[in-house]
Amino acid sequence: MEFPAFHVIPEPKLTFEAFSNAQDVHPLRGLKNLQPYSSRLNPIEKIRIAAIYPAGTYGVLQTLVRELHSMHIPKERHVYLEEFTGVESIFKTKVELVSENTSIALESDKVFKVGVEPYIALSESIGLAIREMAKRLLDYDVLVIYLPDSWSAGFEHLEAGFDLHDFIKATSAMQNIASQVLRESSAIRYKCRCSVMWRLSIALYVKAGGIPWKLSSIDQNSAFIGLSYATRLNPNTNQFDFTTCCSQVFDSDGTGLEFVAYDATEIEARVGGNPFLSRAEMRKLMSRSLELYQRKHAGRRPERLIVHKTSQFTKSEIDGAFDAIPGNINLELLQIVQETNWRAIHYVKKGDKKGPDNYPLTRGSYFQIGTQEVLLWTQGNTVLNGKNYFKEGKNIPAPILIRRFAGDGGWDSNCQAILGLTKMNWNHDALYDRLPVTLGYAHTLATTIKRMNKLINKPYEFRYFI
Repeated sequence: MEFPAFHVIPEPKLTFEAFSNAQDVHPLRGLKNLQPYSSRLNPIEKIRIAAIYPAGTYGVLQTLVRELHSMHIPKERHVYLEEFTGVESIFKTKVELVSENTSIALESDKVFKVGVEPYIALSESIGLAIREMAKRLLDYDVLVIYLPDSWSAGFEHLEAGFDLHDFIKATSAMQNIASQVLRESSAIRYKCRCSVMWRLSIALYVKAGGIPWKLSSIDQNSAFIGLSYATRLNPNTNQFDFTTCCSQVFDSDGTGLEFVAYDATEIEARVGGNPFLSRAEMRKLMSRSLELYQRKHAGRRPERLIVHKTSQFTKSEIDGAFDAIPGNINLELLQIVQETNWRAIHYVKKGDKKGPDNYPLTRGSYFQIGTQEVLLWTQGNTVLNGKNYFKEGKNIPAPILIRRFAGDGGWDSNCQAILGLTKMNWNHDALYDRLPVTLGYAHTLATTIKRMNKLINKPYEFRYFI
C-alpha cells in the first residue's frame, strides 16, 4: 500500500506583549524576553493571595511567595525549561499574602472525626472554609488551598467517585472564587523549584485576570467551540442521571474563553459514557454558544465556526447544529479521536542508505487517510534553541485522528488550528498538550461540573475551574 504524501506544519507561534505583537514559538522564553500579552494592556500591580491551610504551616506559604520573587535554575528538561528570573521580572507584578487574619487555618485534630470517612470530614471542613472565604472576596484575588501529605487519606475515595481537587474547584467556582490547590508533594517538595515557579506563576497570573500569551492567528474571523458532556449527581435520588451539556467558545487566537452549561432533557442515545443529543437539544446548545460569542464581540458573528468533540456526530446532532447556525457561517463539525493504532517512524539518510532517525516524526506532521479523515501528530520532535526536543521522552508518538462530519474547509487550516490550540493551556509550563485546548479543557469542565449539584444556567469564566 502506498501512502499519500505527508505535510509538516511549522511549530505555531505565540503572541506576547500586545502593543508590540512580539512572537515566539516557546511560551516560557516568550514570557521572559517579551513580557506577557496583557502586561501593558491590562497591568496587574499585584496578586493578593489568601489561604486555607493547616494550622502551623503559614510559614510554608510565606516561603513559597518568597520563592516566586527569586531566581531558579532548571534541574530537569534542560533543552526546554527556561531559567525563572522572578515573578516581578517576568510578569511585571508582585505576589503578596494578605493579612493572616484574612486567611483560615484548619486544626488537623478537628478536620478528621472519629467514625466519619476521612474524605467526607475533610471535604466538609474545606467546603465550610471556602464558603466563609466567599464573604471576604474583595480582600484577595486568588485563594490558595494548601493540602499537606498528612491529609492524604481524605484526598479521594474511589468507590464513592470522590476527588478532593474536583470538589474544591466546584465549590469555589460556585462562589466565584479563583482557587489554586497546592499539594505538599507536587508544589512544596518537588525537587525542581524552577518548574514549580513557572507553573505556579502562570496559574496565578491567569486566575488574577491576566493573559500570558495568545495564538498568532492568521484568520481572525474564525471561532472554535469545544463540546463536552458530564453526568451529574441527582441530589434527590443520589444517582448520576443528569446529563449536562458544556460548550466552550474560543476566539481564533485561543482566548476569549467562556462556557455555558445546562442540564439536557433530551438524550437520543448513549454509547458507553457518551450521550448523544436530540436535534432540539443540539440546536439549543449551538444557539447558546453562538449567543455567547456574539455577546463577547458586540453582536458580530464569526465567518467560520469549527466545533470539536471526542465522540462522533449523529445525524440528529448534525441537523440540530445547522438549524442553529445561519447559512452565511461556514460550519465545520470535527471529531477528534485520541487513541489510534497508527504509528510512524522518521527515516533519514545514513550514508548511502536510509534508516530510523534517533528522534521521532516531527510534531505537526499530517497526512490524509480517507476522504474525511486525517492523521495529525500533535506529539513529536521539535527544535528549540537549535536542539532536538521530544517532550514525551523515549517512545513512538501516536497521532490523533480528525474525522469531519460537516464542512469543506482545507485540511491544512484545520490541522494548523488544532496544532496551535495544543499550546493554549495556561495551567502548566509545557510546550504543548496532546489534545487542543478545546477538548483538554472539556475534560476539566466535565470532571468539575459533575460535583456541582446546583448548576446555574449562565456563562462561567474558565479561570474559576483551572
